[in-house]
Amino acid sequence: MKNTTQEINITIPSRLDELHKIERISTKIGKKMHLSRDQQDNLSIAVTEAVGNAIVHGNKKDPKKIVKIRIRFKKGEIHVSVTDQGEGFDPDNLSNPLDPDNILKESGRGIFILKTLMEDVRWSFSSKGTTIHFVMKT
Repeated sequence: MKNTTQEINITIPSRLDELHKIERISTKIGKKMHLSRDQQDNLSIAVTEAVGNAIVHGNKKDPKKIVKIRIRFKKGEIHVSVTDQGEGFDPDNLSNPLDPDNILKESGRGIFILKTLMEDVRWSFSSKGTTIHFVMKT
């Protein structure tokens, strides 16, 4: 792949059945970037997890609200931003998914997964919603 930056912008309604599209696009980018199978899987997991969190936790599954996904990629790195229309959250007040009280819970692992698979995971908050940003070095 050339060292030019390419960008994909996607806007979806807050419905979980939209996640298959996002996974498909993530996989396509991974293949285009010649990522290993593990890297492709990690990218797909991270992007779909971030979008799923935006749908469920940010927009409360309100199909009238949207999620915006921006994926910028060039040789060596992939930058992802996912923006919802939710009220935000306190990143310092997230429960530890490895705590024995939380091990069997069905949710609460999304941010942990992102931080494990990706680099430079951060958030920005505004009156219009929450954006999560992360980077994958390839």
